[in-house]
Amino acid sequence: MNSDRPITKTKIFLIIMFFFLMLTSFRIGWVIYHQTPEHPQAEQGVIDFTDWEFTDNQAVTLDGEWIFYPDQFIQPDTDIETEEKRYISVPEDWRSLQENDSPYGYGTYVLKIILPDDKQSNLLYGVRMKEISTAAKVYIDGQIAAEAGNPAASAEQSEGFYAPFDALFHPENNEVELMIHVSNFETPLQGGISNSIQIGTENAIAKESNISVILQIIVAAIYFLHSVYAFSIYFMGKGKYQKEILFFGIMLLLHGFMILIDDDVALYLPIDFISHTKLMVFLSVSTLVSLLVFIKHLFQVKSRFYYILLLFYGLIVISKFIIPFHYYSYLLGMLMLFHILAIPFLFIETVRAIRANASESIFILLFITSYASNIFWGGLITIQVVDIPYYPFDFLLTIIMIALLLFNRHIQMSKLNERQTKELKEADKNKDQFLANTSHELRNPLHSVINIAQTILDDKQENLSAENKENLKLLINVGQRMTLTLNDLLDITRLREHRIKLNRESIDLRTIAQGALDMVRFMTVEKEMKFQLDIPDSFPNMYADENRLIQVLFNLLHNAVKFTNSGSITISAEHKNNMAIVFVKDTGVGMSQEMQERIFRPYEQEDPSITSIGGGFGLGLNICKQLIELHGGDIFVDSKIGKGTTFFFSIPLSMTAGDEPEAKPEAAAAIERGNTIDWPKVSAPYMVSDKDPSINGGKPKILVVDDDPVNIRVLSTMLSSKYEIISAASGEKALEQVENGGLDLIISDVMMPYMSGYELTRIIRDKFSISELPILLLTARSQLEDINTGFLAGANDYIVKPVDALELKARVRALTNLRQSIQEQLRLEAAWLQSQIQPHFLFNTLNTIASLSEIDTERMTRLLNEFGNYLRRSFDANNTESLILVKNELDLTRSYLYIEQARFGNRLKIKWEIKEELDFYIPPLTIQPLVENAVRHGVLKQLNGGTVTLRITEHDFHFRIEILDEGVGMDQDKIHELLDEQPHHLNGIGVANTNKRLKKLYGKGLQIESKPGIGSAVWFQVPK
Repeated sequence: MNSDRPITKTKIFLIIMFFFLMLTSFRIGWVIYHQTPEHPQAEQGVIDFTDWEFTDNQAVTLDGEWIFYPDQFIQPDTDIETEEKRYISVPEDWRSLQENDSPYGYGTYVLKIILPDDKQSNLLYGVRMKEISTAAKVYIDGQIAAEAGNPAASAEQSEGFYAPFDALFHPENNEVELMIHVSNFETPLQGGISNSIQIGTENAIAKESNISVILQIIVAAIYFLHSVYAFSIYFMGKGKYQKEILFFGIMLLLHGFMILIDDDVALYLPIDFISHTKLMVFLSVSTLVSLLVFIKHLFQVKSRFYYILLLFYGLIVISKFIIPFHYYSYLLGMLMLFHILAIPFLFIETVRAIRANASESIFILLFITSYASNIFWGGLITIQVVDIPYYPFDFLLTIIMIALLLFNRHIQMSKLNERQTKELKEADKNKDQFLANTSHELRNPLHSVINIAQTILDDKQENLSAENKENLKLLINVGQRMTLTLNDLLDITRLREHRIKLNRESIDLRTIAQGALDMVRFMTVEKEMKFQLDIPDSFPNMYADENRLIQVLFNLLHNAVKFTNSGSITISAEHKNNMAIVFVKDTGVGMSQEMQERIFRPYEQEDPSITSIGGGFGLGLNICKQLIELHGGDIFVDSKIGKGTTFFFSIPLSMTAGDEPEAKPEAAAAIERGNTIDWPKVSAPYMVSDKDPSINGGKPKILVVDDDPVNIRVLSTMLSSKYEIISAASGEKALEQVENGGLDLIISDVMMPYMSGYELTRIIRDKFSISELPILLLTARSQLEDINTGFLAGANDYIVKPVDALELKARVRALTNLRQSIQEQLRLEAAWLQSQIQPHFLFNTLNTIASLSEIDTERMTRLLNEFGNYLRRSFDANNTESLILVKNELDLTRSYLYIEQARFGNRLKIKWEIKEELDFYIPPLTIQPLVENAVRHGVLKQLNGGTVTLRITEHDFHFRIEILDEGVGMDQDKIHELLDEQPHHLNGIGVANTNKRLKKLYGKGLQIESKPGIGSAVWFQVPK
């Protein structure tokens, strides 16, 4: 079959003839097997079975000479001997006995049946009418036994029937009268009883009927199953398969349906005889046309004759609907002509395909031969040349031929697939190596491009237009996405080469999920999107590699962001059977069922036009799947177009693997292997607080934020010798410590429950700049997206865990030195500001002293004393210290107010609401600048002046210092201007400096309330 040499026409002809003769032999054998044995024949209206023995195995026919009454319906109670009668052979067309030799008419058939003697008198008999054209009513011994349609004397009343039917009877004696009323006003081909009528026992009649029906159902079912198979291949292929498979399925469907309603009619339809006949014509010709189209597409036939056959088919179908049924014989002739033209065409085109070296087409040739054999014998049966029981084997052989064709194609495709698989594996290996090498080569120049673009953007050059700045931002964004893609390429290569090893430990899922959410949140600040974390506090720990789990969650979240323009993204979890099941749900565009089936394959991605971010090679989800499977879990997806997508994966819970120890954090006790911390060597939890006796005053104050007390002890062990360490176990507790103030540095873990290190940093940055309160983040990953997220949140620096002690100390030292230098700068700035006493203030004060010398020497003397005290306090070296006694600050303030009252008299009134016994420390030069601002820019701006009140009250945990004035007041813009960290004017710079120093020391700065025309209130709190 697979030889390269073409098969000759002679060989093909011999194959056709051999196969046709084989089919004919089978058919003849079937006829011989079902041949009725020699039995009595009817003579002059009587058939005698006296010496015949009926069995349950076979029925016999009532063929022979029957009594016939043309154009009469003889009633059962009529004395038939008095009626004019004729004799007619059954089966036979009644035309010769009808007027004008017409197939139309009606009449009565009568036959006396003499059954065997009394030994079989207890049997239940039956008669079977296979085909009577077209309506019949059966009487047995004067009683109606069966009806087929409605026989009548006119066409208007007659109603045809097209299915075989049976009539059962129990004879009262051995003589039975069988009377049949027959009418035909529908089919023009023949009239009367045109097929043999059988008689036998009940079981024999049932056997004759059931075997034929069962065979028809079996063959039709086989055809239907193959048609479903063909349709499935075509539609599941979605255009990848050619049309021949579609028309092959149509042909099988039509042929199977025709089998069911033909012969013994296994499927009876509620239609009349004419409609049934037209349907049979349509199915017969349509089946052949479907085969024609199948061959045309299979062999790419290009022939005009093919289109002529299609036109002929259309003519037959149209004629079937418009030509009266009386001319059905002409339509039948057209149908036979169509078969005579079409079947040779099929043979010719198939032979051409075989000779064109399509050797597998030999199976199609045998298929057509089997089909032609079935058509040939069907035609002989139609014109009543032969009468044989239903024969199924031609139909079955057609299916066998197609099965052999498919089997042969499968073998050839298997060989082709095997060869191509080897080639693809080699190409895939070369591709992976190429991608890995390319990724390594591209990383350095890509980072250079990003860094150069960032440098230009940060340079703040005035010659950069807004458009150029946006283009630079876009360039940096694209470069960062390319970096993620390169990382994916490297990871996919490592996974395939099994070079990724998991460092599994007991980890808190909520902590990891919160950090991953924050990483994505800070990368999508411009999108209207809500992020939710729905994992309970009590959720058990997972046994996983923290770094890889972060990578999985980040990839899933990043994928959700890509396909969600607005809405929400939620992480939730549940656990059962010692496995945690994590859900990442979005409300994005969703994906098709086809895409869901291949989304986890490498290099597969949804239509880029519907994404909001774009980019990538489609590797992220495949990497997630492999990493999860390395953990012993699995990942799935559920999505609907327009409804969103949910990814969910499983990871083992901690301590479910048997004997593996629960992983513990790093320990400070073992700074080994190059001062790298070995976390598992710590066992006892340890907490450091601001009440710890080891804390020594004067050290920089560091807040360590971590949900694991062991990690806090590790950091405390390394830093407590030079720094004051306080701790917080959560982001919320850390914010409380920040409110208390006095911090020089915050060291925070990134992955914490409730509030991640990223979120904590962002909240702190809303109050403190990076110079006012430095933040150092600890992260388990050194990927670009992690580090970038930290800096976007506002961190000063980061350290990758496991922490190296020398690196940690160096970074902490640099950040605390920065903080202290800024504090020193602020103190010096405050002292400098105080020392920069405005000349007009000195000049006016001296003028006041001179004028008092002439009118009130006592007041002049006191004013000189207060002026001297003011100058001494203003230039005091203690003004550069962090804290001074409040009484010293009040002493300076009293001198200043006395001078101003001496100058402005009753325009300035002062109220002191202060307890004498108060004794606490405050930053220097805090009260006086605020009072001076209230005097100069408040009450003295009014013609009549006003009152300035200085109030200090003691509370449980703090002292409250308030300066109130009845001055001109100010609006909110002016308040913001006063507190501006970088004011663009000198007026109010002392207020801004005071606000900054209070915030750095106590966590809270100045609070101001004011209304234009009413006055202002300024206050701050000093913790006890």
